[in-house]
Amino acid sequence: MAPGDQSTGLARRLITVAPGSRLEGAAGSGGELWYVISGGGRLDAGGHREAAVREQSGAWLPPGTRYLLRADPDAEIRLDAVALPEPEPGTAADPPHLADLRDCEVERTGDRRFRVLLGPGRGCEAATQFVGEIPPGRAPEHTHPYDELVLVLAGQGVAHVGGGDRPLAPGARLHLTPGTPHCLENTGSDDLVVLGVFHPGGSPAAKTERR
Repeated sequence: MAPGDQSTGLARRLITVAPGSRLEGAAGSGGELWYVISGGGRLDAGGHREAAVREQSGAWLPPGTRYLLRADPDAEIRLDAVALPEPEPGTAADPPHLADLRDCEVERTGDRRFRVLLGPGRGCEAATQFVGEIPPGRAPEHTHPYDELVLVLAGQGVAHVGGGDRPLAPGARLHLTPGTPHCLENTGSDDLVVLGVFHPGGSPAAKTERR
């Protein structure tokens, strides 16, 4: 877990399940958003039984949901799991929901593309999980009204955050608190691909540019 990932209640785990092995447990008190980085297998969670999950699959597991994930026998599963803050008392949670990035509509903000797997109106009202594609170049510095965790999936770049710079490569993690000035610059020749989870839920296009 990267420093700062749980300062506001968001907490990230990067999990590896060996070929033919299983991961069993229960979602935390705020629920969890999962994303399969690589590999595949079968998931039992809530009303889902033996549901196929593979690279680029997303899953919402509401608070306390028991799960059993079985990895395929020929490859390990690499999984990003983000636990959400505990909701206000009396808040109803959406039931377990699965999504596949390949089925998600491509949306745009400027020259940047993103696809939302889970979020308000898409199986999870509490938070949003999306994959963004950033072309070469640097966007204007901006802020967001939500708390966000970012994981770099592919590409190279630099994160300009709060007046400092940080190199980006696959596996790099960022925690962006509400109102933190930042921008992600793609310094490579291919797209910089990032997985984002933010709380509370909303649109990845919601931002305020700094002048």
